[in-house]
Amino acid sequence: MTFMRERKAISPVIATVILVAVAITVAVGVSYWMGGISSQYTQFEKVEIATGYAQSITGGWNITISVKNSGSAAATITDVFVNDVPIDAYDSKALPAAGTSTTDVPATGLPLTTGQEATIYVVIASGGTSTLSSGTTVNIKLHSAGGMDYIKLIRLP
Repeated sequence: MTFMRERKAISPVIATVILVAVAITVAVGVSYWMGGISSQYTQFEKVEIATGYAQSITGGWNITISVKNSGSAAATITDVFVNDVPIDAYDSKALPAAGTSTTDVPATGLPLTTGQEATIYVVIASGGTSTLSSGTTVNIKLHSAGGMDYIKLIRLP
């Protein structure tokens, strides 16, 4: 019995230090794990319109728009609207005629990866059912597959 009484356990100070070190290690591990999970669910698309300008051409205007995806997720531009009217139907009451208003955004959409820049060209024909004239400010709206709208006001020369 004397032998058992002389044996000593770990000091309470050392035990406290070990418990604190384990708790900190577990907390750091959990924070890295949660950070990895949260980044998967918090990605967002953000397309910025850097510049936009119009040039007068024979029979209408050529609008050039520079865009950049500054979000953390890929974005796809699917539609282009001029004054809230789809560009494909802008100059025609029924079906768009050949050589009228158009854009170079493909029917499948213009994909933009994170950090990617692109230039979008929009051609607006004058005359016909179009009520646009020089000096008019048009509202160009780019619609993305994620449901976001990006708007730029451009004055026609």
